[in-house]
Parts: sequence; structure tokens; C-alpha cells
Amino acid sequence: METRNLRKERVGVVKSNKMHKSIVVAEVKRQKHPMYGKFVLKTKKYVAHDENNDCNEGDTVRIMETRPLSKSKNWRLVEILERAK
Repeated sequence: METRNLRKERVGVVKSNKMHKSIVVAEVKRQKHPMYGKFVLKTKKYVAHDENNDCNEGDTVRIMETRPLSKSKNWRLVEILERAK
């Protein structure tokens, strides 16, 4: 039996839930500038599949890589870690 590769997981904040069964998740990383040493915020956005439409803007979520579901969607919602206040 073949073993599957480990899938990438990301934790981020939901920035948009205006689409049907889709959310936009932003992952923010603090990265040190190579020359000047100052910390710079880098943001990466992912479009993820939210089957039950239960995410709201501001929620902290965990998403996992999956097969392509549409042109820009190849992540899916695993769990909601923290609801927006």
C-alpha cells in the first residue's frame, strides 16, 4: 500500500467570506530583513473551501492543502481555532 505525502497546513485569519462555500485566509509572517535587521510583515492569502459556510471575518482557522477545487482554490478548512470577538 502506498503512503500519502504529508499535506501542508497553515493557520491564518479569515479576511473575506463573501463567496459561497469559500473563504480568503491571510497568513501573516514576521520576517527579519536580511540587511537592515528590522522585522517586516509578510502576508500571503489563500482561497479555501468552507463546506458549511460557518466561518466569519476575523476567525482564526487552520487550513490544509488539497486537490484543486477551482482555478484559485486548493485549500480546505480543517477547523476553526478561535471565533472573532
